[in-house]
Amino acid sequence: MSLFGLGRMQLPERYGTKKDRACFEKGALLNQRTFRPKKSAPSGSKGAQLRKHIDATLGSGNLREAVKLPTGEDLNEWLAVNTVDFFNQVNLLYGTLTEFCTNENCPTMTAGPKYEYRWADGEKIKKPIEVSAPRYVELLMDWIEGQLDNESLFPQKLGSPFPPNFKDVVKTIFKRLFRVYAHIYHSHFQKIVSLKEEAHLNTCFKHFILFTCVMENLNILTPLILDVASGEASHCFLH
Repeated sequence: MSLFGLGRMQLPERYGTKKDRACFEKGALLNQRTFRPKKSAPSGSKGAQLRKHIDATLGSGNLREAVKLPTGEDLNEWLAVNTVDFFNQVNLLYGTLTEFCTNENCPTMTAGPKYEYRWADGEKIKKPIEVSAPRYVELLMDWIEGQLDNESLFPQKLGSPFPPNFKDVVKTIFKRLFRVYAHIYHSHFQKIVSLKEEAHLNTCFKHFILFTCVMENLNILTPLILDVASGEASHCFLH
C-alpha cells in the first residue's frame, strides 16, 4: 500500500461551497504555527483508489454510506486511508483556532470543567503530564505523524502486511483526535460560530463519529461521547 504524499491542505468539496471552503482555508493558512502539509494518497496506489471512493460517496451527501467498508476491500486498508483523512480534517479545523487557543487562554487540555486530558506517548513521555491545550495538540499531531510515517505500522508498499496491533494503533489515534473535537466544542465553539465555520466543524465531526460507530472494532468513542455530553462526573484522561 502506498498512502502518503505531501500537498496543499484543502477542505474537501463535500464541505460547503467553493467560496465557503476558500474562506475556511484562508483562515487556516493565517495560523501557520500548527498548520501542516496535507497527507494524501499518491495516484495509482490502492490508497488513492479508496480515496476516490470516499470523495465520490461523500460528494453524494450520504455520510452513512461513505463510512461503510466498500465491498471486497481490505479493512486495514480502509482504516489506514480514513485515518489519514481524519488527521487532515482535525489538523485543518484546529489550524483556524491557533490565534485563540493559546497557553494563556487554555492552560490545560480540557473538554469543559470536568474533563482534563494529560499527555503521554509511552516513549518520550511515559508518565502523563499536564500541558496546555495548544501544546497537547502539537504533541498529538507530532505523534500521529510519526505513526503515519512509520512503515512498520502504516505500510507504504502495495501488498505489505499490516502489523497485528494495527487496529489498536488506529483506536488510540481516533481516541485522541476525539479529544481535540471535544476541546473545540467546549472551549471554542462560539468563536467557530463567529468565524462561520460551524457547518464545517459539524460535518467533519459527524463524519468522524459515524465512521467510528460503523467500524465495529473501533466503537470505543460512544461512552466518551456520552460522558462528555452528560458531564455527570469529573474525569482525568491520562493518555
